[in-house]
Amino acid sequence: MADTHHFAPDQRGPLDGVRIVDMSRLVAGNMTTHVLADYGADVIKIERPGKGDDLRNWRVDGVEVFWKVYARNKRSMSLDIHEAEGREVLLRLIDTAQVLVENFVPGTLERWGIGPEALHARNPGLVILRVSGWGQTGPWRLRPGFGTLVEAMSGWAFMNGHADKPPTLPPLALADMIAGLYGSAAILAALRSVEQGGGKGQVIDLSLFEPIHAMIGAEAAQIRLTGAPTPRAGNQSSHTAPRNVYQCSDGAYVAMSGSMQSMAERIFETIGHPELKADPRFVDNAARVANRDALDAIIAAFIITRSQADNLALFEAAGVTVGPVCSVADLLDHPFVLGREAIVEVEDRDLGSLPMHNIIPRFSVTPGAFRRPAPDIGEHNEEIRRELGFGARLKAVEVSS
Repeated sequence: MADTHHFAPDQRGPLDGVRIVDMSRLVAGNMTTHVLADYGADVIKIERPGKGDDLRNWRVDGVEVFWKVYARNKRSMSLDIHEAEGREVLLRLIDTAQVLVENFVPGTLERWGIGPEALHARNPGLVILRVSGWGQTGPWRLRPGFGTLVEAMSGWAFMNGHADKPPTLPPLALADMIAGLYGSAAILAALRSVEQGGGKGQVIDLSLFEPIHAMIGAEAAQIRLTGAPTPRAGNQSSHTAPRNVYQCSDGAYVAMSGSMQSMAERIFETIGHPELKADPRFVDNAARVANRDALDAIIAAFIITRSQADNLALFEAAGVTVGPVCSVADLLDHPFVLGREAIVEVEDRDLGSLPMHNIIPRFSVTPGAFRRPAPDIGEHNEEIRRELGFGARLKAVEVSS
């Protein structure tokens, strides 16, 4: 692993000067503000005194690893927003912000008397991102919106996995992560609109369902044409062949994609079967897809006789699109990851340092920076209160839900 990155609070990113008040919990909102904090925005997490964001509870060996990664570059303020002083601080903080992010059940802010209409009366240029499972409108707006339910409902799980196995959910909070990326892009677009539109803010209605549904390709159009959903195909592809992962003699795996005709023919030559180029079963992509199991058997029989390293060397020399299947454990000292600095070692006040993904993407003129570690609950209360002109310390009252 490369040298440890140290936090530099004085560094600035392209979003320097943008303040974001983040009232969300768990993943989607935190992913949204994680991206923007990395770009230099002043993200202030509003947390429940004593409890904090629920993402803190995703611990490994007692360590808040998810929080440490996705709350980096943020500040924390603990408030009971149902207590008079806490509410006053929250509203004054929102008055100074360009963006508010929340993921409460639709209608919650309105019930608390701080819905978009009330907030825009105070801060007309405010961009309000509202994240919910099924959106602010529609017949399911009040249903529980956990990512697992969305991943199942969206069509993603139905398409994922092997044909002889049940639909397969992702092993991570995929719906929330994708929604978070959409949320960060939407906020940037809305901020641009504020700049160009005379300072008028707006509300962004972001569901978890629509972003992950948008990731499964032209499935709705395909069903209109064929009358049937795409069946699960494991690591194969429903529209190109060969495409799969293949086991090597040492138990490791390689992934292969021959989506172009020229690449498929190069694969045939490299595995010592140039005659397959003229075989009616494999002569073009449509034929290969129809006969992909037979084609996979031929390729697998070749790959299993060599180690992963030997396969990679052979196919790379032939210009074939084959790569290793890696765990993240493999990546920690991988020459590509080290050379690209895709994973970096970042200082940590509890553990000395922790590896985590670098800031994405790389800006040539205004790069993002590691400015501060993920905060403790309410770590920046006094600092933010001073910025807002408050004096005496807020009472640490437990927030009600």
